[in-house]
Amino acid sequence: MISKIVASAADALADVPDGATVLIGGFGTAGQPIQLIDALLEQGAKDLTIINNNAGNGTTGLAALLGAGRVRKIICSFPRQSDSQIFDGLYRSGKIELELVPQGNLAERIRAAGAGIGAFFTPTGYGTPLAEGKEIREINGRQYVLEYPLYADYALIKADQGDRWGNLTFRKTARNFGPIMASAAKIAVAQVREVVELGELNPENIVTPGIFVKRVVALDAADKEQA
Repeated sequence: MISKIVASAADALADVPDGATVLIGGFGTAGQPIQLIDALLEQGAKDLTIINNNAGNGTTGLAALLGAGRVRKIICSFPRQSDSQIFDGLYRSGKIELELVPQGNLAERIRAAGAGIGAFFTPTGYGTPLAEGKEIREINGRQYVLEYPLYADYALIKADQGDRWGNLTFRKTARNFGPIMASAAKIAVAQVREVVELGELNPENIVTPGIFVKRVVALDAADKEQA
């Protein structure tokens, strides 16, 4: 019987090696898989490359992972805001590498990895420092920049419901990058509010099919109350 349910977040991330590239879902704190990030923090992997829309908020979640010195490089579109003091301090002191990617390009580069697209041309970034060193091509009278997919070893995402096959539904805007990140990683781990029996999810509501998901972790009762 196929079952992708694992007992805990710690078990789901026990095999993450040093130097891994990890996609982490979330738009700010919306849809950020806090439990999985905390488990990664406890697990001990270091020299990580993290791909996320932001660079952490406050002192918890992704910010805590950065603050522990576990991240070598972050690829994101919005690294600085009022509560991104941990990233800001690390970057200014030269302790973390940043690859800045416009948000649309970030989403498309992740999607391209999942879709098997080798590369794509986009007008975004042309004429700016973000295009330096990249191939430029004129198409129909407009200048485009060549961008490559963003693949990852792991994807940590937050979903609403899941079943033992790994089919997932999401809650409103908490969905954000989750579906494309699941498809772009070798091992996608989903933190869910609730695990339901196979067949209970309406097929029309399944956003991420189980073929893209390797592991599912259910929240415990206390976490459900806070979700």
